[in-house]
Amino acid sequence: MAIAKAERLMNLALCLLGTRRPLSKRELRGSIEAYMEAGNDESFNRMFERDKDDLRELGLVIETVENLEGETGYLARRDSNRLPPVSLDAEEAAALGLAAKVWQQARLAGAASGALQKLRAGGMPEAGDPYEGQHSAIEPRIPVHEAAFEPLMLACRDRRPVVFDYRKSTAARPETRQVEPWALECWRGHWYLAGYDRDRGAERVFRLSRITGKVKSRAARYTAEVPDVVTVRETVASWAGESADRSALIRLRAGAGYPLRAKATAVREGGDGWDELEIPYGHGLDAWLVEFGPDVVVVGPADLRADVVDRLRAVAAG
Repeated sequence: MAIAKAERLMNLALCLLGTRRPLSKRELRGSIEAYMEAGNDESFNRMFERDKDDLRELGLVIETVENLEGETGYLARRDSNRLPPVSLDAEEAAALGLAAKVWQQARLAGAASGALQKLRAGGMPEAGDPYEGQHSAIEPRIPVHEAAFEPLMLACRDRRPVVFDYRKSTAARPETRQVEPWALECWRGHWYLAGYDRDRGAERVFRLSRITGKVKSRAARYTAEVPDVVTVRETVASWAGESADRSALIRLRAGAGYPLRAKATAVREGGDGWDELEIPYGHGLDAWLVEFGPDVVVVGPADLRADVVDRLRAVAAG
């Protein structure tokens, strides 16, 4: 069956590429043996539509136009389906191969593998990996566990507004948010979405693990201008306390909280199995400290301590 379908797709592609005028379904059915053997018109139509979609998925540009008789016809112009030579050196090819291994999610893994096959068919070298020995024991992975990732990725690509329920860390219940998504970013092991929040009329950052239920797309245009360069990592960092203008004093259980220790500007032994740390204090630090649970106690400033207590109470309330 796989060989028969591959042969059918090849024959359809050759017909569409070899014609100078649009070919109707009737003409294509009379030119391809597998279509002639279709039991009835309905069976042929289903087969043809699937084949046409498969060829487009493989990268063939198929135009739908009216032929001289007024019938809907199809053709694939050669100038639209001709790519320039692929000129990548061995290191560039190895970098692309390494990048293709990053995605664990099935949909992205298939797309990455298909892209590599197309590049190799276009002349990309398959020479030995120049980085072998440097990363052979370590293979990159970006895990994606949130169900919201794929619909948001597609919405960012297609520039479609979305609606989803979002539970803030300080809230007991989720709220419905209407967002014009810009880009996704993985930061500190968590995925974030940056976009324009229509209800609040401003840019916002959303952590995907706090999105509940399904992400629903909307067939509408964006109301806010998308920045030319959306630097989501910097935006997320500023929301999570990286752009700090003050200093906070916390007590941290000995042997715990290594990410906090890495950010500390000063560390002192506090006795009784605790250390005292001074860390940069900016927007979102309270949310990060809550993630360390009972291993962290905020000494000051008072507003940071109050924010952390509020978040812990919200989590306890469920």
